[in-house]
Amino acid sequence: MRILLAEDEKEMSNALVAILKHNNYSVDAVYDGADALDYGLSQIYDVIILDIMMPKLSGIEVLEKLRSRGVSTPILMLTAKSQTEDKILGLDKGADDYLTKPFAMGELLARVRAMTRRRAEFTPNLITIGNISLNKDTYELSDGSTVLRLSNKEYQMMELLMSNPKRLISTEQFMERIWGYDAEAEINVVWVYVSYLRKKLESLNARVKIKAVRGLGYTLEESE
Repeated sequence: MRILLAEDEKEMSNALVAILKHNNYSVDAVYDGADALDYGLSQIYDVIILDIMMPKLSGIEVLEKLRSRGVSTPILMLTAKSQTEDKILGLDKGADDYLTKPFAMGELLARVRAMTRRRAEFTPNLITIGNISLNKDTYELSDGSTVLRLSNKEYQMMELLMSNPKRLISTEQFMERIWGYDAEAEINVVWVYVSYLRKKLESLNARVKIKAVRGLGYTLEESE
């Protein structure tokens, strides 16, 4: 599970990163709101943790911009303020939860687990883009009349693409999320599976295509 942590206090950030990694999370740490926004828009995370008081852009500003760009990742706000108004503002702008400093590390971990559970519970079992649907229970890709069952890796790649339409997903992101950091697979395995998926989409007469952006990655877009 991958987390983006935006916290400008370096000592606090280092402590949080150590705890999260100890609990088997992969963490990207940034120290200002501008970087938080860039990472949040360009990467795919399971949870984003935003400190409210940050240089360049506040956590609230980052939250607003991410939500306006269609990023639905669960977001936990960290704040040194305990005023009710700050909590209400964050929740109204699209935050999923908040935590007031100082807090126990155990509580942070519990809130992260709760957010990911809620997301799983409310994520629909069927993802639809164009005339294609992906059943997350059966691993089946369908155009409404024909059904194709995907292999495990094919399903994981298709689910990632369909859950993030029009968003560029790099080859490295596919490798990390599906094969893992320590996998022995060569990076060209991503291209091989993209080729498999393209053939299946063609056989379904799909009105969506997996487009390659040379040197950057892949994106799923509806055909014109």
